[in-house]
Amino acid sequence: MTDLANYMRAPYVDGARGPLAFDCWGLCVAIRTGVFGLPLLPSLGSVGRNRLRDNTMAYRELKQGMKECSPEPGAIAAVFRGQLMAHVGVVVEIEGRLKVIDTNPGGVRVRTVRDFESDYPRVVYYK
Repeated sequence: MTDLANYMRAPYVDGARGPLAFDCWGLCVAIRTGVFGLPLLPSLGSVGRNRLRDNTMAYRELKQGMKECSPEPGAIAAVFRGQLMAHVGVVVEIEGRLKVIDTNPGGVRVRTVRDFESDYPRVVYYK
């Protein structure tokens, strides 16, 4: 497994897919592949911070191959505002506790699942 430190230092850039900068989807894809060895998900070039309809359309396509789950390492934490997909993070385990790592213009954050969920109206987890 790859260390999370490299991801923590990467700045937020809308539309970035790494390895030097990420947006929330790019960070999610990179960690799932680099840390957990999961299959590479599509880059979804049309998704972005202010493209909620594009995000939602991409989500509807991707969710067909995924299962809803409880928070677990490697799961995608999908944030919704109403029916629109607004943001994603990925669940990691640090020092025996489940946390969500995500990025926004303020940079990468790591929070407990509870803290992540309290920041958003609705969060659904997928594996």
